[in-house]
Amino acid sequence: MPFSAQELENAANAVIQFHYNTPQVRSQSIQDKPLLEAMTNAEKTFPGGKDEITFAVKGTYTTTIQGFSDSDTVSYTNPSNIKRGRAPWKLIHAGLEITMHELLKAGISIDEGSDGDLDRAKRHSNSEKVVLADMLKDKVEDLMEGTDRGMNSMYWKDGTQDSKQVPGIRSFVLDDPTTATVVLGIDQSANTWWRNRASLALSTASAAAQVVVQKLQKEWRQLRRYGGRPNLVLCGSDFLDWMEQELRSKGNYTMEGWTAKKSMDASLADISFKGVNFQYDPTLDDDGKAKYCYVLDTRHIYPMVIEGESMKKHSPERPANQYLFYRALTWVGGLVCDQRNAQGVYSIA
Repeated sequence: MPFSAQELENAANAVIQFHYNTPQVRSQSIQDKPLLEAMTNAEKTFPGGKDEITFAVKGTYTTTIQGFSDSDTVSYTNPSNIKRGRAPWKLIHAGLEITMHELLKAGISIDEGSDGDLDRAKRHSNSEKVVLADMLKDKVEDLMEGTDRGMNSMYWKDGTQDSKQVPGIRSFVLDDPTTATVVLGIDQSANTWWRNRASLALSTASAAAQVVVQKLQKEWRQLRRYGGRPNLVLCGSDFLDWMEQELRSKGNYTMEGWTAKKSMDASLADISFKGVNFQYDPTLDDDGKAKYCYVLDTRHIYPMVIEGESMKKHSPERPANQYLFYRALTWVGGLVCDQRNAQGVYSIA
């Protein structure tokens, strides 16, 4: 007997839900996406509105103290230093289609006029259900991984790649934060407190000089100067390779001696700084940023999505003149940074 359109929808919903709750690697080209994971965990909601998400920031203070005695005249101030930051929100779509033709090739018929539930149906054999589930698993895996790749890439880029996508990390963690540029609605050239930290092309002339390690030591203080607490460090492979060289230049140490075991682990432990692990993000290599390192405080970088619109599932009706079945996910939101001086970007020469 044919599957009903409702049964197809129920099966697709079940497979999508499975991938949300139990993601599995089936491909040979899936990479870690630590930025996407961090941003997904940091999502906040807002009720909707016009074209931008606005937020208040302040970096200048007017009020000060004044000494006086006897009948001295004292002064009063009327502070007006709040500035409004603005981040655009966008509508993001990912979708797949299934043709009736390919279903028939797999021995699956769809009766669009009937109703039913795949879990309750008794008229289909287990083999029929498995064929449908396996076909959907492959297509949904492509939908989910493709969505993840697209969102991850969007979060890393600066928005110039597509005006209909959300400007990502590189739109406000700039290589040169001193130029006369309006960032998230605020002029960074006129407001020095509205700048990220940046130090590029650090020397790699001598590993023993430990230029990168010493620079990060100094920068960590500056990133924490105004209350920042770096909690996410993402690096390209070349940056991590050089840090390991700097650490090895001072020697490898063992508590047990070189002959204590039949084998000796020659690797370095994963690098951390002030308790924060340095993570390799393959996307930086893909984007030509293998020599870069981003030190971020995700308390002040977070996506804001309209309530109920984060990875919302859709089942569009098929066109009257085409035998196609559709599934889609949409995400509606923007990316906010409400404290730039807690974020930093660094690179080696």
